Amino acid sequence: YLLVASDVVPGSVLQMARAAIAGGVDAIQLREKSGPDARILALAAELRELTDETGKMLIINDRADIAAIVGADGVHVGQDDLPIAETRRLLRPGAIVGRSTHSLAQAKTAVQEGADYIGVGPIFETDTKDAGPPPGTDLLKQIIPEVSIPVAAIGGINADNAGGIAAAGCKCVAVCSALCAAADPKAAAAAIKAKLISDSR
Repeated sequence: YLLVASDVVPGSVLQMARAAIAGGVDAIQLREKSGPDARILALAAELRELTDETGKMLIINDRADIAAIVGADGVHVGQDDLPIAETRRLLRPGAIVGRSTHSLAQAKTAVQEGADYIGVGPIFETDTKDAGPPPGTDLLKQIIPEVSIPVAAIGGINADNAGGIAAAGCKCVAVCSALCAAADPKAAAAAIKAKLISDSR
């Protein structure tokens, strides 16, 4: 899925997101860490219209209040954000809650707390997170056999390394810079998806 951070997008967020969807993106997660709430809400509402129009999922990072207002399909929370159960209470029935995890212990805890999926990473070096030396795909190989919910790899993923993610048994990736900053988001999304499909067989 596409991880939207507007500060990484050189032009129109909506145009970039639409192009990425045309290239094969299945879901959009809005991750806005700063800025006025009104601007974040407006962007979330625009992305909700786009995902409704194209039949894709919309996940909002951290902000369960904004997710509830725009009727998002779910919320993604970090280790220091609201507990999963409390987050779910703010959302519409059927909405999903994902949790960021950085270790096997955190992944198991997220499952116990009722997460619908987990994000694992950062797998590779990334400009959007400063988390020390990345573990590579070894962390995925450690976690995937031990959890019963979907796993999304995150962090520095692009068409050059997506095949390694798939080979590690992970079928879902969250991609920010390789799509948001791409000159051709449609082609970039298609290239990443092709790697995931071909290397997971």
